[in-house]
Amino acid sequence: MSFHSNLRQQTMLEAQQLLTIPQLVDGLAGRISRETYVAYLTEAYHHVKHTVSLMAAAKARLDSTHGEFKTALDEYIAEETGHELWILDDIAACGADPVAARDSQPRFATELMVAFAYDYINRVNPMGFFGMVYVLESTSVLLASRGASSVQQSLGLPPAAFRYLTSHGALDQDHMKFFEALMEKVSLKIDRAAIVHVAKSMFVLFGNVFRSIPHGEEASRAA
Repeated sequence: MSFHSNLRQQTMLEAQQLLTIPQLVDGLAGRISRETYVAYLTEAYHHVKHTVSLMAAAKARLDSTHGEFKTALDEYIAEETGHELWILDDIAACGADPVAARDSQPRFATELMVAFAYDYINRVNPMGFFGMVYVLESTSVLLASRGASSVQQSLGLPPAAFRYLTSHGALDQDHMKFFEALMEKVSLKIDRAAIVHVAKSMFVLFGNVFRSIPHGEEASRAA
């Protein structure tokens, strides 16, 4: 079995649990309010703004035997730079305040997910970061392919309110092919174990970000 297939198999339970979260289930079906969608975008901004810094931190900690992974991170950095600004534009297109979103404090679940990533890169094994890449990119493809059109239709928002989801989803379909090929180059057991561990953890942590987003009656009270 290829390592990528093994990664998918070992994280299947956590991935399936993510798909049971009410905010995600209703988002994919278009059953969320504008306020919930803006809250999702706000939390996305608060973790996406760290993406390039996390990649740079991982690259800086990789040694010379991981040169091809450093090169891959350079490619990811070039692709991901500025994506947090897309999210602010989406928030504005929803009729919400992008400055308020930018200046807000992330929810604790978002802070914890980002802190875990930095900590694992700096304290344990920078190769583990690719486990986070796997989770975020696979989830982005799902949200783009099913969630964006459903939410747009139900809320009547313009296409400009979904640039992050639709564009990122298209990019991540290509990224996933690139990622799969890259994972076949991971030869060390310690690196493979790190990637699996971070992926399993990230499915839980990213799931908690969705769980923390006001939804239903809670969203109505927050509006």
